[in-house]
Amino acid sequence: MVSSSGISFSGLGSGLDTAAIVSQLVSIERIPIRTIETRRGTEQKKLDLVGQLGDLVKKLKTKAEALASPEEFYAYASSISDESVATVTTDSNAQPGTHTLDVQRMAATDRWAFDANSSRDQNLASGPNELISFKVGTTDYSLTLDENDSSLDRIASQIEAMAGDVVSASVVNTGTESSPSFQLVLSSKVSGEEGRLTDIFSNVGQDPLATGEGLGINYAAPDAAGNSQSDNNITVGNDALAEIDGLLIRRSTNSFTEVIEGVTIDVRAMNDSGPVTISIEADRDAVRGRIDEFISTYNEVMDFIDKQSTFTPSTDADDNGGTTGLLFGDSIVSSVKRSIQSALFNVDVNSAINDTSGYSTLNLVGIEQDRNGRLSVDATVFDEKFAQNLPALMDLFADTDGFDNGGAEANTPGYNVDTTADTGLMAKLIRGIDQMFGRQASGSSSINIQGVFDLRKTAIQDSIKRYDSQIARREDRLSDYEERLTLQYARLEEVMAGLNAQGSALNAVLGG
Repeated sequence: MVSSSGISFSGLGSGLDTAAIVSQLVSIERIPIRTIETRRGTEQKKLDLVGQLGDLVKKLKTKAEALASPEEFYAYASSISDESVATVTTDSNAQPGTHTLDVQRMAATDRWAFDANSSRDQNLASGPNELISFKVGTTDYSLTLDENDSSLDRIASQIEAMAGDVVSASVVNTGTESSPSFQLVLSSKVSGEEGRLTDIFSNVGQDPLATGEGLGINYAAPDAAGNSQSDNNITVGNDALAEIDGLLIRRSTNSFTEVIEGVTIDVRAMNDSGPVTISIEADRDAVRGRIDEFISTYNEVMDFIDKQSTFTPSTDADDNGGTTGLLFGDSIVSSVKRSIQSALFNVDVNSAINDTSGYSTLNLVGIEQDRNGRLSVDATVFDEKFAQNLPALMDLFADTDGFDNGGAEANTPGYNVDTTADTGLMAKLIRGIDQMFGRQASGSSSINIQGVFDLRKTAIQDSIKRYDSQIARREDRLSDYEERLTLQYARLEEVMAGLNAQGSALNAVLGG
């Protein structure tokens, strides 16, 4: 029965589990909703798969970009016969060749140490007008000391404040803890001859009776060969000297640039045993590595498309049906595959006919496609082509003269067609992929239109919205249906309860 509070007491009057009956009837009516939910779930899975395919295609574009410019091919590897002498790095401007290197002197930083003192805290100035002065390059520096504030640490701090951009000042104990010997050390922050400290002067502590200490220094400039002429000159600021390909080269640091085009040589030590050999050659491994990465990603895309486009017949004796990729028959899979393969394999016939050196197609340079559409590299053929004519190999992949569609209007077939002599397979592929995602570009202009991924995602999302709307409407109707059933059975319980009460009363009268 149903009380005034709306609480149902199922089966009290009829003895039937009316709640279970209502639940079963509602469950039967929910079957169409579950069917729609299954279809919606399938569409959501399709949307996820389209997203996965899009991510793979974008990854392929990234790998194509690493092969789309000449600089990616003109990478050079360097080697040196003795790595303890120097390290060698190259950039895209390097040219293959062999060079000699003879390091005759390393660059050094100029350092001077003033005479030692037994205390670092004692004031050293013995009177007014005592000073320290020096020059770095063409700039003069002069520090007049306060006799009441002239300890070694204080002097070092004042020099840092005055000339800290070019000189560092420190106090070093060159003795022991029990018998210290403190020296003020000035170090240039500029290596080589340009950073030398010159004209060093000090009259600090000229009156030894006043302090018993001083800040003396014996300044003498190095000789023409860069050899120290003073015991206070700890290291002489010298330029590095190296003979490269027979030319004597001087640098203020141990890095030699702009001697061999595109090559930087960082010397480590002098090679007393004679010149070392530097070899610069095209970096086949770097180029091959980028091609391998591209092929690996290309095969990922093709494997994904293959899996989604394949129907596998059932091998079950009861013929329960085969398995099919969720995107089986979907236009996006065939469209993506067709666009990618067209960019890579639809070569201009005239270019192929006029190719006398064998660099006009991927197959000719050792990149082969099997019957399943997967790519692989014939290392022997590729290495041979790389060694024979690197510019021709580069020209197959990279676009050397830029993109020009001849002024074709947007959304016309020629808008994304390069009319220049050199197109470059990777540039073609990149433009094809951009089209798939609704981005078409010519020079600096950009036109936003929907590509196949945008269109397919929109279609699937619209389908999901329709299913959501159908489910919502059916759920509302089912809720109303359940409410009606519950009320009907509640009323039945009330009627049955009344009849049972009347029967009990009648039995009591007849029995009496």
